[in-house]
Amino acid sequence: MNHATRTSRRGFTRLLAAVALAGIGVVGAAHAQNYPAKPVTLIVPYPAGGANDMLGRLIGQKLSERLGQQFIIENKPGAGTLIGATVVAKAAPDGYTLLVGGFASNAVTPLLFKAEYDPIKDFEPIGMFGTAPTVIITYPDSVYKTIKDVVDAAKKKPGEIMYGSSGNGSPLHMAGEMFTAQAGVNMTHVPYKGGSAHILDLIGKRLDVIFDTSTNSTPLIKGGKVRPIAVSSKTRLPDFPDVPTLTEAGYPDFSVNGWYALYAPAKTPKPIVDKLSTELQAVLKQPEVIEKLRGVGVTPGSGQADELAKYAPAELEKYRKLIKDANIKAD
Repeated sequence: MNHATRTSRRGFTRLLAAVALAGIGVVGAAHAQNYPAKPVTLIVPYPAGGANDMLGRLIGQKLSERLGQQFIIENKPGAGTLIGATVVAKAAPDGYTLLVGGFASNAVTPLLFKAEYDPIKDFEPIGMFGTAPTVIITYPDSVYKTIKDVVDAAKKKPGEIMYGSSGNGSPLHMAGEMFTAQAGVNMTHVPYKGGSAHILDLIGKRLDVIFDTSTNSTPLIKGGKVRPIAVSSKTRLPDFPDVPTLTEAGYPDFSVNGWYALYAPAKTPKPIVDKLSTELQAVLKQPEVIEKLRGVGVTPGSGQADELAKYAPAELEKYRKLIKDANIKAD
């Protein structure tokens, strides 16, 4: 075979590849134009009734209204979010099975437990719909009026100040480990098996503080059950303008936030992902949605896929380092 023939064949092969790719693009665009042609399932890897479930239902309802198809919530709790996330990771990449994911399923839990999925490679990011800062809370008549009071007490009585969490590897635990490392103090972590037992023990004065998410703590604060002493947001929360930020208290590098996002299985056609992201962005601009998110302590996100594609890997690496440095083990 002479050089001219080989060159010709290579050119023909490249042409076929280009035509095939163009065909895939046309098919994907056609699917996106007709999408969704049937109900879409949103997998929430938590039990019904919690913050993740509530946010998933809110976003699902609004996407249903915009796209003219039902977005059905299916709760698949268990194994620290691994069960639900695995279902989506292994689902057909057609846009009809999506994950209400975030902090646990796509950053922390796969680092602590053996996961059957890669939290980055096995998902297509659609967009983040909110973040929830950490709120440090105590019981109403606690002697701790500021975060400085907690730190001073921990320095005087190493290991005696106790903070509770909903379990090893939970956002509450991660927040406590990051804070004690930055403050240079020794506090005792008391993990609970999920639920609200840690909150009940705080209210009962059997714990000193909890590093909670704003989604969990906001209703408790408004109900007078607990008292906030600091928040991790960069600015003070509108609902609690008298509560100082950790930056004001001298901890500007503290960065543990709950976050909530929408994912599709890897290899879902880009036109479908783009369509979902565009619709999510529109939903997050609705005044009613903004009000409801802020009402439970969530700062609305942008819904942009490229933002989530950068944010999630950075979160994964941050917690990989924290888990190693603090020698955090799964329950």
